[in-house]
Amino acid sequence: MTEVTAETDPTLEAIADKTKLALRRLAKSVMIITARQDGVNYAMAATAVDALSMEPPSVLACVNQNASIHPVLLKAERFAINILSRAHEDLSHHCGGRVKGEARFEIGSWDHDGEVPVLADAQAAILCRSDAHFEYGTHSIFVGKVEDVRTHGVIDPLVYIDGRYTGVNALMMG
Repeated sequence: MTEVTAETDPTLEAIADKTKLALRRLAKSVMIITARQDGVNYAMAATAVDALSMEPPSVLACVNQNASIHPVLLKAERFAINILSRAHEDLSHHCGGRVKGEARFEIGSWDHDGEVPVLADAQAAILCRSDAHFEYGTHSIFVGKVEDVRTHGVIDPLVYIDGRYTGVNALMMG
């Protein structure tokens, strides 16, 4: 059976383009996913992270299979999701592709004492045991069972929408 792709069905390309336009209207908090393998730290800025369940407490993270952290997450026993504040915009850029490898940890206040690096001043850090993963299209979906949570400071999320960073108006947050 022949796989249907944008090359074999041009309407798929049009639908993909429309989907991208729609998703530009979806505001998402910005996070940095971290993991460690053989003593080397890995980090990736992400927005495709969400709650999965509270019984058991779990989250999911969608990671492109071409990302340098992808093979690490496939083998990792643990990973962390660091939820960024507006003060972390530079760090998000730093971990979003411009800088590679351990150099991603040259800025920011990182705690390297545990099994995975954690951003000490993240709004929240969710420490997870890797519980499952599966592939879908160009990405893998990683399920993390929450083992610990750290919070810091006031709620002031870094938000990504329509290709740019912003924040949430404090008046809207009560």
